[in-house]
Amino acid sequence: MNMQKDQYKRFADAHAPRSPIVKNCILAFLFGGGICSFSELLFMLYSAWDYLDEDSARALCSVTLIFIAVLLTGIGVFDKIAKHAGAGTLVPITGFANSVASPAIDSRAEGYILGVGAKIFTVAGPVLLYGTLAGAIYGLIYWICSLF
Repeated sequence: MNMQKDQYKRFADAHAPRSPIVKNCILAFLFGGGICSFSELLFMLYSAWDYLDEDSARALCSVTLIFIAVLLTGIGVFDKIAKHAGAGTLVPITGFANSVASPAIDSRAEGYILGVGAKIFTVAGPVLLYGTLAGAIYGLIYWICSLF
């Protein structure tokens, strides 16, 4: 079968399953909102403690969400939730924790140095790199504009 690129594209588009976009958006909204609501609940709980100020309560809330995401990733539950929730689990801090923990867990058989150490940031590394680079470029532009 000898097809041109445009013929193949039409063939592939005709036979590809359609995504339920509205359903996926609703599930992402509900799961993401649920994570954010749970986070707010944690913040209110931590803020009620007399010895924690607001900044410490926020930091503890973030650490708790990261711990829960890594724990759920480690026992294989996070991926099952993300399969249904889509971007709802991937956008908040829980998704970033999962993107760091997953490669580390997958490569632990290769050892701590060449496995975990070398591959822990394979997914999150580009996010850190380009986020830092974008922040530096924005800071430079802001500094140059403030000179005038």
